[in-house]
Amino acid sequence: MNPYTPTKRVITPPVDATTCWQWQLAKAHVCSNDSGAHELIQHWLRTHACMEPFIIAARRNLSAMHPIHKLLHPHMRYTLDINARARELLISADGIIESLFSTKECSMEITSFAYKNWRFDMEALPADLIRRGIAEADPTEPHSIKLLIEDYPYANDGLLIWSAIERLVKDYVNYYYPDSARIQSDPELNAWYYESINVGHADLRHETWWPKLSTPEDLVSILTTLIWISSAKHAAVNFGQYHHGAYVPIRPSYMRRLVPEEDDPDYPSFVSDPEGYFLSSLPSLKDMTVLMSVLNILSTHSADEEYLGDRKELSTWKGNPEIIKAFNRFSTEMKAIEKEIEKRNNDPELRNRCGAGVSPYQLLVPSSEPGVSCRGVPNSISI
Repeated sequence: MNPYTPTKRVITPPVDATTCWQWQLAKAHVCSNDSGAHELIQHWLRTHACMEPFIIAARRNLSAMHPIHKLLHPHMRYTLDINARARELLISADGIIESLFSTKECSMEITSFAYKNWRFDMEALPADLIRRGIAEADPTEPHSIKLLIEDYPYANDGLLIWSAIERLVKDYVNYYYPDSARIQSDPELNAWYYESINVGHADLRHETWWPKLSTPEDLVSILTTLIWISSAKHAAVNFGQYHHGAYVPIRPSYMRRLVPEEDDPDYPSFVSDPEGYFLSSLPSLKDMTVLMSVLNILSTHSADEEYLGDRKELSTWKGNPEIIKAFNRFSTEMKAIEKEIEKRNNDPELRNRCGAGVSPYQLLVPSSEPGVSCRGVPNSISI
């Protein structure tokens, strides 16, 4: 039997899950599968990989002085380089993912299968929350959503950042593209978007869900989604990996032994020493050490990181005071959002982010010091 074939057994949660080793073992298997799905789908596919075609197309079709290239430039920083390193070390055959995660040699096959259901129009945060059943369209306010889980830190904090990005992009686009004619008559802009879909996502190019690029509203939606993915979404799935996944007994990346049935040869040893059986099911000490090191590196902010709200090149808009004002407003909003998140993390009514044994949710706090901080939203996918 393939040790990675999922069992069909149904294990009912016990009253005292802390002392039921069969339940603990089953939970560890679920966590190991979730770890693989997180790395391959939520992290690699839905941030690193899906952004790459848009970046390559931008470099090929938008001149350095094109307004959309200038807007996206900090959000494309280092992404192609880190993706190349990932292909060399992480997702390559016999690389770190295949060696340390439960998905093993099926890793890229799983990612490819998941990509068939990937949709760019569903990567916008409001659409993603609705698709996952966490929110619904708000009938009282057009283009707004209502959360069905009130105390959901990722959604609550994320919507603050999403709205701020959208306002910035709307101000920027309306300045350079006040009407649809400007959009449709820009050959560089249209070549960029065409290549992003038809070359970069060639196997999905005929899908009808691709957003059109005909109006300023269309461009605002596309750019907001791209900036969201490259900044806040990647930060949320990446920079908490060490804090939440590096203690391997709680979140193993793979398991070496199955949950034993009563007629299995291993069952007597499990009954006689369930804790020992559990520990022997975890990854080897060597693999655990490597995994911890990798998650530490992935969760680390570099000393030269550029965070959301920081623009190093505002002087390039010296003749456009409206644009500089829009960026300054955005920077101020990021500071206000940071204070709001800190306030929420100290609110005892919010039980998913405040209280005994509950970690404050800081993954979408915009700023961070260098190192592993479990917070900070860089402009781009740079690690």
